Amino acid sequence: MTSPPTIDAARFLDRLRALAGVGRDAQGRLTRLAASDADRAGRDAVAGWMREAGLEVRVDRIGNLLGLWRPEGAQGDPVMIGSHIDTVVDAGTYDGCVGVLAGLAVVEALREAGGRPAHPLAVAAFTNEEGVRYAPDMLGSLVYAGGLAAEAALATVGVDGTVLGEELSRIGYAGPHAPGFLRPRAYVELHVEQGPVLEREGTAIGAVAAVQGISWQEVTIEGAANHAGTTPMALRRDAGVAAARVVTWLRARARAGNGRSVATVGRLRLEPEAINVIPARAVFTVDLRDPDAGRLAALEADLAERLDQVARAEDVAVTVRRLARFDPVAFDPGLVRAIEAAATRRGLSVRRMISGAGHDAQMMARLCPAAMIFVPSAGGISHSPHEHTSEAELVAGATVLLDVVRRLSGPPEEPAE
Repeated sequence: MTSPPTIDAARFLDRLRALAGVGRDAQGRLTRLAASDADRAGRDAVAGWMREAGLEVRVDRIGNLLGLWRPEGAQGDPVMIGSHIDTVVDAGTYDGCVGVLAGLAVVEALREAGGRPAHPLAVAAFTNEEGVRYAPDMLGSLVYAGGLAAEAALATVGVDGTVLGEELSRIGYAGPHAPGFLRPRAYVELHVEQGPVLEREGTAIGAVAAVQGISWQEVTIEGAANHAGTTPMALRRDAGVAAARVVTWLRARARAGNGRSVATVGRLRLEPEAINVIPARAVFTVDLRDPDAGRLAALEADLAERLDQVARAEDVAVTVRRLARFDPVAFDPGLVRAIEAAATRRGLSVRRMISGAGHDAQMMARLCPAAMIFVPSAGGISHSPHEHTSEAELVAGATVLLDVVRRLSGPPEEPAE
């Protein structure tokens, strides 16, 4: 290496701003759902930047976008860096995109400094991390890691009735490669925290040691429609009331825990949805999370018992469909220590953390040593247009990522930690 590698901060931040402009509607709201036209435009931009950086661009069958750099003399499996570029509805700028574009900035920094890593480098943008249009979330990385067959994933029907495989073909991102065709020797992901801890403590870097478990379910309650004015309260089979009893119970159950369990009802639909008709049907989603596998299982069991109680009390029928279920994941201790050491060498404060959100890194941990780097989120806000991380914090995180990746992929005289 002829000179120390340095992140080109201006280029990294310019690309982040440019990508944030892809998928905005007339009101300025950013929505770039997986396999949508906006996602195609975002992928086209990222693939173009990968090619500008001299990377080989590959796409697998589930639409995962990968840029590969094989320096002269590099051997073996690649070190992989990445995240996702799909968003929630009315999203912020940073979630996922920071990890993909910082990964690209790391490769460029090493190339432009004359680096000759001993191992190849790969930058990944995984399909459908958010799970808004297609369930489960983290679908692209799950398939890549062998946790779900590509055929099953491609047949997934979205909330809008579309089929994932057909939509990937339509936008031109149904690639020829089998998911997992590049097996990484390590995976590192930079991400905004999406929580308040780093900012509140004044800490620059989070070394993420684990990701909490997630359980997604869809609950359907069947009652009976009837006239809102003529049906006595005691004779109603009100699916809306039954759903409300479950929603309020979930909040109380999570609050009564040890402070780590969380429960959310993110979607709720009543039918026939008329002001003067008792709801015959309620369909809602339940998102349960806990960093402890035993507590998550207990929360699921308590929910099942509560649904049975409500069904009897309200004289309704309840069915449950599992959408996704992932146990807590512990990251590679050596990689976590490497992140801590890199931050310390840069004079940046650092702490170990557990992630409350799911990430592609937890799927990649099935394949190889994996870990994550967090940078602060202003106010702990994410999945919102008010999501914000300062430019200095973003560059600091990208610099720590550079240092970790440099050591993982380093020349023979600089072995990985």
